[in-house]
Amino acid sequence: MTPTQPSRPTPSTPSPQPTAPTLTLCARTPDDLVAFVPVALGFVPQHSVVVMSVGGPGMHARVDLPHDPDDVDDVVEALLRATRRNQVTDVVVVVYDDDTTVADETAWAVHEELTAAGTTVHEVVRVHDSHWYAVLPGAPLAAYRGVPFTLADHRFTAEGVLAGRVTHASRDDLRATLACDPAAARATAALLPGAPPLAPGVLAALVRHHLAAGTGFTTAELASVAVTVTVGERRDEAWAWLTREQARSAVDLWSDAVRRLPSSHLAGPAAVLAFAAWLLGDGALAWCAVDRSREDRPHHSLAALVADLLEDAVPPSSWERLRPGLAGSSDPAA
Repeated sequence: MTPTQPSRPTPSTPSPQPTAPTLTLCARTPDDLVAFVPVALGFVPQHSVVVMSVGGPGMHARVDLPHDPDDVDDVVEALLRATRRNQVTDVVVVVYDDDTTVADETAWAVHEELTAAGTTVHEVVRVHDSHWYAVLPGAPLAAYRGVPFTLADHRFTAEGVLAGRVTHASRDDLRATLACDPAAARATAALLPGAPPLAPGVLAALVRHHLAAGTGFTTAELASVAVTVTVGERRDEAWAWLTREQARSAVDLWSDAVRRLPSSHLAGPAAVLAFAAWLLGDGALAWCAVDRSREDRPHHSLAALVADLLEDAVPPSSWERLRPGLAGSSDPAA
């Protein structure tokens, strides 16, 4: 998220990863903790506070640090909402910033408010300039002065690579993975004026085909998809029936689509991608897709729905309860 946007949590729960081995990491030390956060989020945070669950339901939530100490309460409330919604009882807290008033106040406020709410905070550390710093009392003196670490040398980073996890250097780098491919977008744009909308049921069947085959839309298909998803009822065929097992493939399919579309037809496909990323448990990517959708249409209804899911820290596991009612009416091909 960018500094000009409201602070927003990006909760995530473990999801099936059909294209990569399952990754299980056990963090026992502060070094392990600061190495684990980027692997879990998919990027190295900056000017952020991260809360991660310990045991029990898996969850991580990241919120931008405010620029004004008066806004710390909003950050704390967002993180409290995430832990309550996900029924988390044990957490660790990592603050990414220099030794500023805002960073210090945020670290202690999050610790105090979570503790008061009955959540056990096992560790609070601050990270800056390849050093981690202890926050809570009782650590060795050297830990308050700063302990150097190198992410590239930690075993978690290597294990993440082996498991197929991509860790970006920053959130901007993650956002760049959804940037427009100018040549591909021009090819799609050339077909848009004459592209026929897909008949009811065809979009769902087409998406199912590509998810099963691990392929992307052809340029002609993408042009028809782009004009079809401008209508809400037709757009729902693309996502309302998805399961968490299909989320990884759906993210791949719609990420490719977003990169190949001109901005004039970006809103619907980017919003579908945002939903698939939320369902996968990749809140950071989901926010990037919401932002891309809003570049075309600032008040897009599906993008707004996904933003609400993220802001309210709704766990993807809740989709199994909601999906059957939607799928019955939105997927004629089911």
